[in-house]
Amino acid sequence: MAKILVIGGSLGGLFAANILLRQGHDVTLLEKAVGSLDGRGAGIVTHDALADALREAGITVDETLGVSVTKRVTLGADGASLGEMPLNQVLTSWSRLYHLLKENFPKERYLQGKNVKSVTQDANTVSVTCEDGSNYQAELLIASDGIRSAVRAHVAPEIQPEYAGYIAWRGVCDESHLSKYTLDTLFNYFGFCLPNGEQMLGYPVAGSGNDTRPGHRRYNFVWYRPASEEDELVKLLTDADGQYYPTGIPPLKVSWKHIAEMRKAAREILAPQYAEILEKTGLPFLQAIYDVRSEQIVFGRIALMGDAAFVGRPHVGMGVTKAGDEAMVIAKHIAALGPTPAALEAYGKERLALGQQVVARAQYLGRYMQAQGSKGERDSNSLKRNADTVMAETAIDISTLLAEGKAVPDSVH
Repeated sequence: MAKILVIGGSLGGLFAANILLRQGHDVTLLEKAVGSLDGRGAGIVTHDALADALREAGITVDETLGVSVTKRVTLGADGASLGEMPLNQVLTSWSRLYHLLKENFPKERYLQGKNVKSVTQDANTVSVTCEDGSNYQAELLIASDGIRSAVRAHVAPEIQPEYAGYIAWRGVCDESHLSKYTLDTLFNYFGFCLPNGEQMLGYPVAGSGNDTRPGHRRYNFVWYRPASEEDELVKLLTDADGQYYPTGIPPLKVSWKHIAEMRKAAREILAPQYAEILEKTGLPFLQAIYDVRSEQIVFGRIALMGDAAFVGRPHVGMGVTKAGDEAMVIAKHIAALGPTPAALEAYGKERLALGQQVVARAQYLGRYMQAQGSKGERDSNSLKRNADTVMAETAIDISTLLAEGKAVPDSVH
């Protein structure tokens, strides 16, 4: 049994901590936030690999995981269908997965208020000192502490998030608040809407208390909108009192004026079903879209995983699945090679190129979204072809494509 430190108490860190603990290791998880993280994030697209990771973490996977849909639909500005595509998927929520993984991990091993101050290592151990003065030593350190990883800042400060040129408005709306028209034409599907230069998508997820019963669910949406980094993004990340949040604005601090402007734009350019959803969402929040691409994810006894290693734009729908995959691969190599740098090096060799592919795939899908607005007026047949492409490529299982090195179509290369 080895001592292993996991930095970051979100989904990726909880995957790694649960899986390694089940293997018999002495695992301690350090999380900088205090209190429950529940309520962060919104919808999650599941894939077979995500279910595998949950099982490896000791979670029972059944029909309570999320909401099932059987097809995708794209709506025009008038609310009519521009195209449909059959595709069976299960849609869950961040809070559902967090609850499952957090409740499965011993409370005494999940330490909060642990903001990493320094990280050092020698031939035998890795040490972490936190801002509260506490110090922890272990044989290995697994860093899953997000897009602005404190651990990555120590071992690879040159790896920085790069703004993609657009933001996403996100939120969830209660099913019970919506009109029959929206319920009948959109709610039960993975839906899209494609105004020029923008992209809206959404799907049903569990409601309050992870309730998946009809009438008690919610509709999760993500609306991608261009925003210049120097001007528009700064304004959006500034609250109503003038305070600027350069690394991301808390949901409760998003200016009501920006929310009002967003809802006005929704009424003007989105399908009425989506305009209604945005109008009736109580607390929409804002996410700036970034890329993080690493050239190295293993540094001796330290390994980066999850968003600390790679961040692919949400179009790919693989962020949580990727983290679960990485946690399983780390555990697999530790089981085979012991708690050694060699085990982490084997993980790096297996996952580095795959992580880079996920980022490239996400960038490809993002470029397509941005190109929507650069082609001028298009006829309905052109719109339908675009709808078919978006429905066929967004948030699908790309495990086979990754294995074949084809996450991005050859024509793009």
